[in-house]
Amino acid sequence: MKNELIVAIIQTDLVWENPKANRDNIEHKVSTIKDVDLIVLPEMFSSGFTMNASLVSETMNDETISWLKRLAKEKNAAFVGSLVILENHNYYNRLVFVEPSGKITQYNKRHTFTLAGEHNVYTAGNEKVILNYKGWSICPLICYDLRFPVWARNTEDYDVLLYVANWPKVRIDAWDTLLKARAIENMSYCIGVNRVGLDGNNYEYSGHSAAYNTLGHRIDTIPKNKESIEIVTLEKVHINKYRGKLGFLKDRDRFILKA
Repeated sequence: MKNELIVAIIQTDLVWENPKANRDNIEHKVSTIKDVDLIVLPEMFSSGFTMNASLVSETMNDETISWLKRLAKEKNAAFVGSLVILENHNYYNRLVFVEPSGKITQYNKRHTFTLAGEHNVYTAGNEKVILNYKGWSICPLICYDLRFPVWARNTEDYDVLLYVANWPKVRIDAWDTLLKARAIENMSYCIGVNRVGLDGNNYEYSGHSAAYNTLGHRIDTIPKNKESIEIVTLEKVHINKYRGKLGFLKDRDRFILKA
């Protein structure tokens, strides 16, 4: 078990529907990062949030997954982000958590963004995933999932709630508010990684990536509206101290979530 988890947050612009250009850009940024446990990329980091799934989709055996495996081994750090995956004739907005060993944990976005027609293109997932990495229990989710607190509810005593996103500037106040709320209500670290720049539909993204502790306090200094790499350190002692002292999770409601 590792008492600290060192996380690199990559807040970056994305080249529209160009996986190779995005891989090259991200690899250049990653080359500057040393001695971290986890590197977090935005939602659909290889393409931007596109509905042109057939144009950018890959399988789990194609270039981007192989690239992530290579980088994870080279940096001795896990990588996490989402991309467009084609599997069994269905497209998924799939988050992958790639460890240095080559092990991959995957999560298919549960709440497809109906406002953009994502539900018409991508098949929604129905499984909540809790993964263990270096003794840390992590719940990885994607963008629109942030608006649905029941799906994220900490019934598993996870340590870190993690969101990767393409969350537009026009609704960024909701992003800021809900990230903080998810940290407080779940007594966990909550990290949200969002992109910057304009996409191919001329939607603007302003970043606002952030990391909160169990009390809802910011532990990062990530600037808004520009590319940035931020390193944050998560501490088990912090989680144990405040869960033990306050005990709010002991009073949580019991419920059954239907798919």
